[in-house]
Amino acid sequence: MTTTTSADGTRIAYTRAGSGPALVLVDGAMCYRGSSPNDALAKELAAHFTVYTYDRRGRGESGDAGPYAVEREVEDLAAIVKEAGGEAFLFGISSGVALVLEAAPRVAAPKLALYEPPFIVDGSRPRVPEDYPTRLDQALKDGKRGKAVKMFMTEGVGLGRAVVAMMRLMPFWAKLKRVAHTIPYDTALVIGHQSGEPLPAAWPEVTAPTLVIDGGRSPDWMRNGVGSLAKVLPSAEYRTLPGQTHIVKATALAPVLKEYFLR
Repeated sequence: MTTTTSADGTRIAYTRAGSGPALVLVDGAMCYRGSSPNDALAKELAAHFTVYTYDRRGRGESGDAGPYAVEREVEDLAAIVKEAGGEAFLFGISSGVALVLEAAPRVAAPKLALYEPPFIVDGSRPRVPEDYPTRLDQALKDGKRGKAVKMFMTEGVGLGRAVVAMMRLMPFWAKLKRVAHTIPYDTALVIGHQSGEPLPAAWPEVTAPTLVIDGGRSPDWMRNGVGSLAKVLPSAEYRTLPGQTHIVKATALAPVLKEYFLR
């Protein structure tokens, strides 16, 4: 296991693979090395980049320290960029997009790529309830990890209750419950952009060239959020991957990232 130390002393575990310009892949909610779409993506990109994947705090082999603050996760990502030589391209997926946007002005990142942040910018799906973070925290305080995961999947992700009921019968449900305590971390990153209102120009300091990507088969609400993000970022281009969903195939995404970052 390779580790670095974040500013608050938390151990952050990471993997380095390949050769070429440094590229850090940032996971979304409840994902970590060995249980992440970024694992397959790293393998596809390692022939062209030195790819860094890491366990966000509280999951996988990384440590944790309370109380949680978004700033701590920014410091974690900055520590990985430092390990990469002080400068790196950044790719974020899902709620990891929000972390990349928070960190980008504070690290040396010459280009960014962002895939499908879960921003709700209109009425094409129900907004996340205002009391969702409070009820989520209470479920975790009560030790009801399964309830917290269910809340995340239905109210946060927007999946139907029947779909989530089936998920609870699958072996991976136990794995999700093990990292349920980190759901509030991702909630803190994205909840401000899940109100059903248009995105404000919230990231004026994110001036690096940015590729904003969605899947052609993803739901309208998510694609609307991605398109809105591309419009408000100072230097962004927008691309859709035909036939892809939020669970994007590495073989479809990797060539786009390669072309963009090496352009």
